[in-house]
Amino acid sequence: MSLRKFPDGFLWGAATAAYQIEGAWNEDGKGESIWDRFSHSPYRVANGDTGDVACDHYHRMPEDVALMKELGLKTYRFSISWPRVLPEGRGTANEKGLAFYDRLVDQLLEAGLVPNATLYHWDLPQALQDKGGWPNRDSVGWFTDYARLMFDRLGDRVALWATHNEPWVISFIGHAWGVMAPGIADYSQAFQTAHHLLVSHGQTVQLFRQGGYQGKIGIVLNLSHNIPLSDSEADLAACQRADAGSNTLYLDPLFKGQYPAALMAWIGPHAPQIQDGDLALINQPLDFLGVNYYMTYGIRYFHSGGLYKLSTEEVSAPNWGQTAMGWGIYPPGLTAILLRLKNDYGNPPVYVTENGCALADVPDENGVVADPGRINFLRAHFLAAHDALQAGANLQGYYVWSLLDNFEWAYGYAMRFGLVRVDYDSGRRTLKQSAHWYRDVIAQNGVAE
Repeated sequence: MSLRKFPDGFLWGAATAAYQIEGAWNEDGKGESIWDRFSHSPYRVANGDTGDVACDHYHRMPEDVALMKELGLKTYRFSISWPRVLPEGRGTANEKGLAFYDRLVDQLLEAGLVPNATLYHWDLPQALQDKGGWPNRDSVGWFTDYARLMFDRLGDRVALWATHNEPWVISFIGHAWGVMAPGIADYSQAFQTAHHLLVSHGQTVQLFRQGGYQGKIGIVLNLSHNIPLSDSEADLAACQRADAGSNTLYLDPLFKGQYPAALMAWIGPHAPQIQDGDLALINQPLDFLGVNYYMTYGIRYFHSGGLYKLSTEEVSAPNWGQTAMGWGIYPPGLTAILLRLKNDYGNPPVYVTENGCALADVPDENGVVADPGRINFLRAHFLAAHDALQAGANLQGYYVWSLLDNFEWAYGYAMRFGLVRVDYDSGRRTLKQSAHWYRDVIAQNGVAE
């Protein structure tokens, strides 16, 4: 059995998000977020679940950092709760909230982990939503002011910053489909949200450079691999539309300073309002791109298929089934995405900032959580990433989603992605079999084929 070694200094880590793990939703001066409002509204989240307690990370953070150290993680990717540090979204900062992130970063450094902080992972302060939220152009300034607060507070210790996590999800699942907070179903607002997220990103990167802060800054995109289900002209065109709506809508302005023209023409009246200078602002040089990869889609033309006139289906590679979420498993899609970034977008430094799977993990009578399916999933994707490295992709690190079982947004607590099992009644943490396996991968900086 051969060992595929990764480059020296490769960053192996795990990722979480504030609303999904912190709990303490109204403690120590924290303001309400759109996810607090959404999950407290009837029929929005499976089983009526909320993030009120979640994994109680706010109170158990030292224990969780100790787990990271035990796993041998090199880095930890977390997000900052905007309403915890700015309860009204702007104005007076909440010192207790800032102090929590001070303690987190200091304990990560003490444990030998590189802090990777995401400024926005979907939990907009409700006070700002009440003022129009992301479709409001003022959101650009709100976000930049919040970013400045965090750079000033943590910038001397945080090595990696991401502005936004998965702007596609915020824009479309939150503003076009209404499935996630803030629960709006309006394509015009969705495209305007996408644009304001990108402009706020660009303005924040500019602020970071001008402020001379230490560390590196980038953005995290969820990129899907899309495959036409036939070579018909209609299916090929549908696949191009799907790819534009999910991938190049973000990649092209970030790296090329332009939106995909064919997509803008297709969406017509839904196209965002763009001010002079916006595209140049979005097109700031990035220190890295974060890639969240979960799935590959098969695309075909479908005349009743919504705005883009297409249908999608989950694609799994041969001999792979689906995850508990019903998502396909297609490791070669990760290789394809990383090589696309190399070939089409200048080969930027990349971190896989999320990759993982939900499984029906159940402890045995001794409390052991055997999850061989997760080990097989991760091994295959690590090898796919290594294939891309061998082909010249500029991959710098890999974060497994997720460190902990947690609140999985509109799915509530039904889906478990964690390397660590969380008993939501007691809060008890249990390392799964996959966590022990991952510890060995990190220790040897390589994956056995």
